[in-house]
Amino acid sequence: MHLKIVPARRSISILISFLLVCSGVTVTFAQSTPKKDSLIIMPFGKNNRISYNLNSGTYSVFFHDEVTIGRAFAAYEGKTTIKTTDPGSRKYMVSHLNDAWGKGKLYTIGQSYNGLWIQQLFYVYPGKSFFFLQVKVSGKEVAANYIAPLCTDHLTTGAIGDLRGLVVPFDNDMWVRFDAQSLQKANYTSSEVTALYNNDTRQGLLIGSVEHTVWKSGINVQHNDNNTISLQAFGGLSDSVITHDKIPHGKVSVNGNVCASPKIMVGLFTDWRAGMEQYAAANRMAEPPVIFKWNKATPMGWNSWGMMQTRLNLPKAKRVVDFFADSCKGFRNEDGTLYIDLDSYWDNLVQGGLNGDVSALKEFVQYCNSKGLKPGIYWAPFADWGKQDRKIEGSNWTYPASWITQHGIPMDVDGARAMDPTHPGTQERILHYINKFKELGFEMIKIDFLGHGALESDHYYDPAVTTGMQAYKVGMEFLDSVLTGKMLVYAAISPTMATARYVHMRRIACDAFSAIDNSEYTLNSTGYGWWQTHLYEYVDADHVVFNKETPGANRARLASALVTGTLITGDDFSEAGEWSATGQRLLQNKDLLSIIKDGRSFRPVEGNTGKRAPELFLRSIQGATYLAIFNYDNNKRSFQVPLDRLGLKRNVTYTVRELFTQARAGVTDQIEVSIPAGDVGLYRITQ
Repeated sequence: MHLKIVPARRSISILISFLLVCSGVTVTFAQSTPKKDSLIIMPFGKNNRISYNLNSGTYSVFFHDEVTIGRAFAAYEGKTTIKTTDPGSRKYMVSHLNDAWGKGKLYTIGQSYNGLWIQQLFYVYPGKSFFFLQVKVSGKEVAANYIAPLCTDHLTTGAIGDLRGLVVPFDNDMWVRFDAQSLQKANYTSSEVTALYNNDTRQGLLIGSVEHTVWKSGINVQHNDNNTISLQAFGGLSDSVITHDKIPHGKVSVNGNVCASPKIMVGLFTDWRAGMEQYAAANRMAEPPVIFKWNKATPMGWNSWGMMQTRLNLPKAKRVVDFFADSCKGFRNEDGTLYIDLDSYWDNLVQGGLNGDVSALKEFVQYCNSKGLKPGIYWAPFADWGKQDRKIEGSNWTYPASWITQHGIPMDVDGARAMDPTHPGTQERILHYINKFKELGFEMIKIDFLGHGALESDHYYDPAVTTGMQAYKVGMEFLDSVLTGKMLVYAAISPTMATARYVHMRRIACDAFSAIDNSEYTLNSTGYGWWQTHLYEYVDADHVVFNKETPGANRARLASALVTGTLITGDDFSEAGEWSATGQRLLQNKDLLSIIKDGRSFRPVEGNTGKRAPELFLRSIQGATYLAIFNYDNNKRSFQVPLDRLGLKRNVTYTVRELFTQARAGVTDQIEVSIPAGDVGLYRITQ
């Protein structure tokens, strides 16, 4: 595929704004008054360049000496609306960079408009196939909730190949799915990032924000009738479905004098999958973790929400401990550790709240420790399930004082009322619960419904906070400060990109249980969101439940976790049943457990399945190639997989071993297998 892009003038409906300050750079004025058709050339990577036209206020991007983005411009909507194509004289300056991405140059093009000063910033590096974009507006009263460094209405992709546009969800709530749309029919807004790629050749263009502490960012993509693509990369995404917000994005400025966009990454990659992985790594560099570094083995464990749910009590929890201590001793990580995590309804084990009788919780912790296991607990720091006027635990504030409102109405999402992370009552509640959990001896915490803390609000308790992402930053940093490095921190429902700084581990999707369609749902998120393995320490496929499913469905459910990178199981092992025997057989298989030793996710082989999960997943582990082939259908299916599609050589004989059955075969050129209905094949390929 030949990806090309050219600018767009498309009305943008969502408001945006952000703050950004450039520091530590040496500034050199290079030109003040442009001549006719004067161009600024900004080289980066190998045979790549940005060409900025000082007369028109537009820029074009050339990858491999061919235009990919043409006539692009930046836009801002505050008290006034500005486009960099508006008439005015432009100046530019060059700054020398030496940052996390290496040595490079920062080109800044500025122009005045109605008393405001708008600057476009281009961060380029000689050794990188990508660059960063940003736009800043300075002056009086510049607070805004829409700002876009990249707008174009003529992105051309060529007509040959399986062209796709990737839609990335804002969070993992409400069983949302990734969507690899056909680019010829594309009409979407992706949260934070998108990839436009040819699935046949795998070449792809990636555009995404690498900053998430102020703005919710969006990438709007629409296919036009003339076979071009309109695209806007902007800060200020607010949507009742995507972000669960019913009001516009909050306005952003620094002291009312500067409004800066998020930094946007733009790159063309020979393999879009490698591009997504580099994008994830760039996010981790742009916003380093706040949470303490995890230097222990890949987390493994059990969680009560899989099957036990509301029936959780102390006797049942202790019998689960007994099962793993006595009957499933081989289910351990490399450190010999296993977490036993009490999910929602752990309060069945207390009387009168955490200030009341917590002896049953203490007994559970002590019982785990006595059996060599680690106790875990669950909590939602920004969600109020009671939704009544009552005192906040650990505080003199009442709950209604802490509620986030939109249009004056308290926000309910998932049946819980959202709490303002900047409110002292919310923070005192965090202190109360977390300190008690630490005092009781819990070593893991699953934190849930974090998106409640990222909602836009009519106002926040802290007047300096004006956006949902700013509030989220305040709340999560406070939570981490209270944890003081005492627990493994696992996020469940949460914003996809913004949560990475604050937790060790994140669930890749929403709740999943035992059926094959649950595995397919999970693998939609793993298949198109696997790159989060470079953003988080670990991503997880939710509790693996076997229950009374077929052997094939159980193999597929386990494999869905293995290709995601960690393993948390969830059957009710306090009771004997066929799930117990399945657990003993599958959870102690050393060949299978070795796959998650380093906790990394598999890549998808193909990226053209729309909202459905990919079927083939691939990873290299210690010189061997691992391939998972899932059949989600109700009928047996045959698969033919060319070796070169897996990055292997044709005309070379490989040994293929299926890890569940131990069946072996020699293959040359392609793998041909038949997978039963609702089952999986998991293969180790060696030369």
